[in-house]
Amino acid sequence: MTLILEDIKKSFGEEENKTEVLKGISCEIKDGNICVLLGPSGSGKSTLLNIIGGIENSDSGKIKIGDEVVGEMKEKKLTQYRRKHLGYVFQSYNLIPNLTVKENIEVGAYLSDKPLDIDELLKTLGLWEHKDKIPNQLSGGQQQRTAIGRAIVKNPDILLCDEPTGALDYNTSKEILKLIEDVNKKFGNTVILVTHNDAIKNMADQVIKLKDGQIRHNDMNEKKIPAMELDW
Repeated sequence: MTLILEDIKKSFGEEENKTEVLKGISCEIKDGNICVLLGPSGSGKSTLLNIIGGIENSDSGKIKIGDEVVGEMKEKKLTQYRRKHLGYVFQSYNLIPNLTVKENIEVGAYLSDKPLDIDELLKTLGLWEHKDKIPNQLSGGQQQRTAIGRAIVKNPDILLCDEPTGALDYNTSKEILKLIEDVNKKFGNTVILVTHNDAIKNMADQVIKLKDGQIRHNDMNEKKIPAMELDW
């Protein structure tokens, strides 16, 4: 489903302490694309991702996915929207510490009417041999793979990734980016990835550059570079 954003605005604070974070964001992200939201800290990219994800409300504007308009949803409908359409991957893995890898991924499957096959997904993620381990027995990269598994097992239309490599070393970061790339190719989910790392834009179909709450560039990438060939 194509995602359409129309004049999204968001501020924090009141009166003289009011800060405009998003100043009228309008763009379209096509179904099945990898889209990178790129910008420095404070540019509004994570706030925009949270609004797309229904975690925060915009002050004005519309977000459309298919026939649904996010800003017009009541809380129950918004919960269904998140469960039906969205998967979330964050910089902090947010795994349940006393559940195994497989059980953490199963938590995501319970939220879906159309979950992917968990065993097949564990193999795709390179976690089959680790499926019975708990999070503190895993490396950072393995924990992030588990978090991606929990998000993608729902078979969401859109996978939202907020700095998914921010806590990882260089080589592990590239492995995680390749995994996101592989997931996009295999399952066809739209991926929206927030980063401040300029090199990551080269693996994307679409690059939206934000600065001071505005879109400065919105470009389609004609010459994508595979994730494992990125360099920074």
